[in-house]
Amino acid sequence: MKREDCEALDREDPLRPFREQFELPAGLIYLDGNSLGALPRATAARLAEVTRREWGQDLIGSWNRNGWVDIPQRVGDKIGRLIGAAPGQTVAADSTSINVYKALSAALKLQPQRRVIVSERGNFPTDLYIAEGLIAQLGGGYQLRLIDSPEDLPAALDASVAVVMLTHVNYRSGRLWDLAATTQAVHGAGALMLWDLAHSAGAVPLAVDDAGADFAVGCGYKYLNGGPGAPGFIHVRPDLIDQVRPALSGWLGHQAPFAFDLDYRPGEGISRMRVVTPPVIQMAVLDAALDAFDGIDMADIRARSIELSEQFIAEVEAGCKDVE
Repeated sequence: MKREDCEALDREDPLRPFREQFELPAGLIYLDGNSLGALPRATAARLAEVTRREWGQDLIGSWNRNGWVDIPQRVGDKIGRLIGAAPGQTVAADSTSINVYKALSAALKLQPQRRVIVSERGNFPTDLYIAEGLIAQLGGGYQLRLIDSPEDLPAALDASVAVVMLTHVNYRSGRLWDLAATTQAVHGAGALMLWDLAHSAGAVPLAVDDAGADFAVGCGYKYLNGGPGAPGFIHVRPDLIDQVRPALSGWLGHQAPFAFDLDYRPGEGISRMRVVTPPVIQMAVLDAALDAFDGIDMADIRARSIELSEQFIAEVEAGCKDVE
């Protein structure tokens, strides 16, 4: 394939106009979105709005006038659409690590007779660190059981397993787990399923509702383009959420946070997974970034990704066919 052929394909690509929504240096092909997403052009204007007008002019009134207090739910619903969750099941809050802690501890409480967390040795390290720290905190015979490949999972599932924690797309190999089949297998063993979607959300089609995923977490700064240190998100299966009493019971997860009661009462639905005051500026940036996905079907992004990857592989193989 010649350069002009590639340029012609680019001109015909229905996703091409979306590239103009991002600030990218001229001549750069950016392949590091798995670590830090590109800057959406709309972000600068939103940042100026939230700092100069909302914070600068409306001051404390912005919590109600500009919807600051509800922004975790609004952003959560935008993310929910991208991961295949109905509105009201996902909230933007904290970081991936904190949300892993919240989800793991909730899962263990829901399975009090089971003491094993299953994960994979090649998982992103922070997930394993959080699991190890939680086990050390709980004591009482809890255990982290690690597998080396998807083929090892069936043998690791027994009556002692409370929860399985896997990263949907492996950050090293790029291997993608079968979300629905794996969740079904875990449920068949009587365990709960926690998915880390940090390397999936915004990159591949997801259907956490259809798969019956019990918990899902992820971050906002990779493919969601929310900027360095952007808030994470957490999703809980709707028929489980009212059974969850968060280990981190912060004031904004309270049923009536502005009543300032002395005793904690968990909020309704996914709101109970909130902990602290939302980082409004970072949350507003993420909110603006997610608008770049309006009008896009994740299946189209995935199809284009596969097409480009296969073309790249074919060109490399053609150019290196005589190389030993």
